[in-house]
Amino acid sequence: MHFSPALGNPQPLLLVLIPVNSIRNCESYFAQLAKTIASLPFADMDGLTAVLLRAYELQRTVLVFGNGGSAALASHFACDLGKGTVNGWSRRFRVLALTDNVPLMTAWANDSNYVDIFAEQLANFAGPGDVAFAISASGNSPNVLKALRVAKQAGSVTAGLTGFSGGRMLALCDACVVVPSDNMQIIEDVHVSVAHSIFTCIRARIDQHPPLSASRGPQLVTRTAAK
Repeated sequence: MHFSPALGNPQPLLLVLIPVNSIRNCESYFAQLAKTIASLPFADMDGLTAVLLRAYELQRTVLVFGNGGSAALASHFACDLGKGTVNGWSRRFRVLALTDNVPLMTAWANDSNYVDIFAEQLANFAGPGDVAFAISASGNSPNVLKALRVAKQAGSVTAGLTGFSGGRMLALCDACVVVPSDNMQIIEDVHVSVAHSIFTCIRARIDQHPPLSASRGPQLVTRTAAK
């Protein structure tokens, strides 16, 4: 059973086993992808959406991070939340992707240890009520696990996306979506879709029920001075 703290109730975690050698053509890949999507824990996705909406309403910062393809998704998700939810409202999502500052990441990796590249950034920014949002297909990336521990020590909410059976990060997350598959590519495909579904729900919620302190206002436009 997978316990989701965001929802307060246990849910079964059914792993979709996909041996890599069973995918022999494109059609079979998409068949396995569809099977995984049908097995998604949609209630946990709603729980993650609620965590992020609360951060937006309380103007807390969301800090997103991951490695490899998950690093690309961290940047993508931060872009969606930071820009895609504006839509004329004066309140903005406070969101940063810790994957975007390459000089800082390489400085920590070179001068300290690669395992510190996210934890040390969180030490600068994370505070009570902020959200540390981890993305790791395996759920076992050492730098992701260390970052989650630092976030919990700072009093931040820990959340994330993972795969397989959740890995060690599952126990470190207050809210987490586990993609029930053992195929890395399918997990990463579904992570993008989960992120898009969460973003879409958040944007609709903001438009339908905006916070009382938010109002429609003029868009901020930066103009380049004539030379």
